[in-house]
Amino acid sequence: MKCIGIDIGTTTISIVVINTADNTIEEAYTLDNGTFLPSPSPWERIQDVPAILNKTVTALEDILDRIPGISSIGLTGQMHGIVYVDKTGFAVSPLYTWQDGRGSQPNFEDGKSVSAYLSETYGIKVPAGYGTATHLYNIRKGLVPKDAVSFCTIADHLGMRLTGRILPLLHISQAASMGLYDCRSHTFREDILLEQGALLPALPRITPDFLPLGHFRGIPVSVSVGDNQASFLGSVRDARHTLLVNIGTGSQISLLSGHPCECPGIESRPLTRNTFLLAGSALCGGSAFAALEQFFREYAVAAGAPEVPQFDIMKKLLTQQPDSAEVWTVRTTFSGTREHPADSGSITGIRLENFCPASLIRGTLAGMAEELHDLYISIPQDPGQAKTRLIASGNGIRKNQALQQILEVRFQMPLEIVPHQEEAAFGAAVASQAAVGSLSLEKWLGLV
Repeated sequence: MKCIGIDIGTTTISIVVINTADNTIEEAYTLDNGTFLPSPSPWERIQDVPAILNKTVTALEDILDRIPGISSIGLTGQMHGIVYVDKTGFAVSPLYTWQDGRGSQPNFEDGKSVSAYLSETYGIKVPAGYGTATHLYNIRKGLVPKDAVSFCTIADHLGMRLTGRILPLLHISQAASMGLYDCRSHTFREDILLEQGALLPALPRITPDFLPLGHFRGIPVSVSVGDNQASFLGSVRDARHTLLVNIGTGSQISLLSGHPCECPGIESRPLTRNTFLLAGSALCGGSAFAALEQFFREYAVAAGAPEVPQFDIMKKLLTQQPDSAEVWTVRTTFSGTREHPADSGSITGIRLENFCPASLIRGTLAGMAEELHDLYISIPQDPGQAKTRLIASGNGIRKNQALQQILEVRFQMPLEIVPHQEEAAFGAAVASQAAVGSLSLEKWLGLV
């Protein structure tokens, strides 16, 4: 038998077909998402829901037409963002992505942003881009569609359309990603939403279990899982001793724990009824290196060179310049941090003898690693579960050998690269097997 995993990412949509006998990838597809909608507000980041669904369902239909024996379909996708749905289960809004900045705009209440207001009034941290922060802003500004009755993530909405559900059912991994969520009771903070006049007629139902939503062409479709949790399932088999590092558009570290954690910059993200991922996210992540490439490209074009990617030249500069001369310290918080969105980056350690492009390149890579290491060391370690394995996923690491070496040195662990590239889609496929009872997540993660 085979199963399918679908990951609706911010920039790409990935689909994998897994052989359930040995859990190897038989086929993999990557589609360009390319659905961002234009906006007059520079902080608004929204995507076209019908376009996303059309691309995804068309590809899925083609796979099912060609490949028999599919036993389950698993879903994942970008966390935090929301889609409003009406009473028939159809989208009535764009996708407000996790990158959307309305939650940090200082025009919500007395010059405060939604995030600042929630922190000061209720002592709860809900970063900009999280669904409930987006929803509170939209309510206050009259931006919620009149026929909206609920909301969900884009992966949850795909599940609704595939199975014909009219109200969202969210796994705890997705529900918690929206903020204003109690990890112990597995419920939204309805009291706060009600007080703010933001309690929709039908908040999404929540389940702590991996279970089928319904069927598509007779095949069980499982509840969607948060992309962080899906990547963990798709990358880690020795969960007690593994630290997962992912660098893509953003970056994060993740480790498994039996209880939530209260640490600055660290989120406790539910995975199962009794386990959490302790996750620390750097907002800029791989975008820092992409921004540096754009910096060099802009200069090259101004100097008369053709506009082509500069990554190969940056790699060449690193190999030519001795490490001993490259001591720039780059703080890569170019997009702020979860705790302090207004923070900016910085560069220090510049001297005449090390004033060269390679210093900036290596310093940027080291800064990306340092952000993640700072988050890691802030997490109290469970006794007897010391992390001895550093597993890396994401193209930001896979394609950058210099960054791999820097991570090994900074974390003082040997680095292992996940062999398959579509970790989140793979993890969604694993979750779908758990949903239909053909796989034990505890055994999969090496917990029993």
